[in-house]
Amino acid sequence: MDISRRRFIKTTSGTLAIGVAAGSAALQVSAAAQQTSNLTSSQPDEQRRGDMLFRRLGTTGEWVSLVGLGGYHMGKQADENDSIHLVRSAIDRGITFMDNCWDYNSGVSEIRMGKALRDGYREKAFLMTKIDGRSKEEASRQIDESLKRLQTDHIDLLQHHEIIRLDDPDRIFAEGGAQEAVLEAKKAGKIRHIGFTGHKDPFMHLRMLQTASENGFRFETVQLPLNVMDGHQFRSFQHQVLPVLLKENIGVLGMKAFGDNFILRSNTEKLDESQLTAILARTRTAATKGAFELYKTSTHFDGTIKNPAWLG
Repeated sequence: MDISRRRFIKTTSGTLAIGVAAGSAALQVSAAAQQTSNLTSSQPDEQRRGDMLFRRLGTTGEWVSLVGLGGYHMGKQADENDSIHLVRSAIDRGITFMDNCWDYNSGVSEIRMGKALRDGYREKAFLMTKIDGRSKEEASRQIDESLKRLQTDHIDLLQHHEIIRLDDPDRIFAEGGAQEAVLEAKKAGKIRHIGFTGHKDPFMHLRMLQTASENGFRFETVQLPLNVMDGHQFRSFQHQVLPVLLKENIGVLGMKAFGDNFILRSNTEKLDESQLTAILARTRTAATKGAFELYKTSTHFDGTIKNPAWLG
C-alpha cells in the first residue's frame, strides 16, 4: 500500500535516525541537525536519485542514501506488519541504508528487518547491523545469529557496538577478542565492511581508532552522535572526532539527531534550517553541560551496561 511522503515522514518520526556522510568534505546529518557549517558543501562523490541524495561511504566505494532507517525504533510497532511496511516504504522512496543491531528489542528488530527484506528488497538495501560481543566466541555467535534473523548470507556493514568503556578497544583487539571473529567472518564472506559505534565520550572513539591503528587495522566507518547540542563544546564528537574521520576518509554515520526525544524537550525547536548560526546560538545554553544529551551523561542508552552478559 502506497503512502504519501507527508504520512511517511510522520510515521517514521524518531526512526530516521542515521545520516550518512563520506569523503573529505561534506556532512549533512538530517534536516533538523545540520550543524557543521564548514562541512556542508557539495562534493564530487554525491548524486541524486529521484528525491534522495546518495554519497559514497568513506573508502568502501558504496553509494548509500544520505538518510537511513533506524533499526531500534523500527522494531517498536505493535504489529510487525507495520514494521515491514515501514522498511519497504522507505526503500521504495529511495532510502537504502538500513540500520540495526543484534540487541535491538531483544532481536525483534533484526527479525522484522529480515522479513521486510524478502521479495527482492534485500538487493536494494545496504544492510548494517552491530554486535556487542567483546570475545571472539561471543562475537561469532552474535554474527551468525544476526545473519539468521536477517535472512541473508552477508551483512554489508558490521559494527562493534557501544564503544563506551576504556577497555572496550583493548578487549576487542586482544588475542581471542571480537576483532578476530569479525575478520574471520569477513574472510568467509559473511560481512563486507567493518566499523564501530559509540555515544558516550569522543575520547572513546579516538582511543578505538588509535588501538585499531596500533594493530594494523583501519575502520571503514564510525557512527557517532551529531546534532545541534553536540555542535557546541560539551564532549563534542563534531569538534573532536569528526575532523579526524574526514581527514582519514572514514565513512561518517551520524546518529542521535534528536537524542531520542530529549533534545526536543530543550524547547530550542522548531529550528530554522537556513539559519545555522542562529540555531547554534539558540542551543548554546541548553548544551553547556549535556543536560539533553543523556547518551553522554547517563546510562539511559547503554544497553550493554544493563546487560553485561552480551559482551561475553
